[in-house]
Amino acid sequence: MTEHQHWATGVRRRELTVLVALLGSGWRLADAAEGPVRILTEEFPPYNYTDGGKVTGLGTEVVEAVLQELGLQGQFQSMPWARAYETASNVPGVLIYSMVRTPEREKLFKWVGVIAPSDYYLFSLADKALSIPSLEKAQGLQIGTVNQSVGEQFLLSKGFVKGKNLQASAKNELNFEKLQLGRIDLWIMNQLTAYYLVRQAGQNPEKTLHKALAIPELSSQNYYLAFGAQTPDATVERFRKALETLKRNGSLDRLQRKWQ
Repeated sequence: MTEHQHWATGVRRRELTVLVALLGSGWRLADAAEGPVRILTEEFPPYNYTDGGKVTGLGTEVVEAVLQELGLQGQFQSMPWARAYETASNVPGVLIYSMVRTPEREKLFKWVGVIAPSDYYLFSLADKALSIPSLEKAQGLQIGTVNQSVGEQFLLSKGFVKGKNLQASAKNELNFEKLQLGRIDLWIMNQLTAYYLVRQAGQNPEKTLHKALAIPELSSQNYYLAFGAQTPDATVERFRKALETLKRNGSLDRLQRKWQ
């Protein structure tokens, strides 16, 4: 055997030894070929929003912690919710957050787990405080929603109609503007986001907004991470276990308290 053959044989043996060690430690060849996980969301502060060209927020930090737990990289994209929703529901392996889990969405997605609580209301302006005893009494009013949002889907399921008593926007900020301009009477939104947007506009949310009606059906839900239904169960389970680890070690609770 020539010197070159001895050298080549040694290299192959070393490569085989390394490969066996990696496989023995649970490392999978498929992981080495994986690129960044495609992750979609919307401008929904403080859960997820863009600041200085980077997607951040409570939900984003939870997703980043899950990726770190898995040793993966993520490619975050913020876009109008309707587009993110349709893409994630139809393209395998695309992660979406922060999304409320509803009966209408149940079979369209595979649910990783809860990342944050929700607390929904119909808000009016405080200086035009509306007293609404029930959702039915809001039928004659104009309500601001976001396309394909859980608030819009909920109201549609209760008999509200887009173009009649629902006015849809692409972004949550536009609904607060419409409310101030008198173009809508009510705004369906969770409290944390509503208050954040009012503060960003330089106003005091306690003095600007009035809780016209609580929406317990949505407030009893939470915000989730999810994949589209075509995503392999094994992928979903890996992310679910990582999120469970964050819950057990207290990381998830610390992140949620940070953004309250």
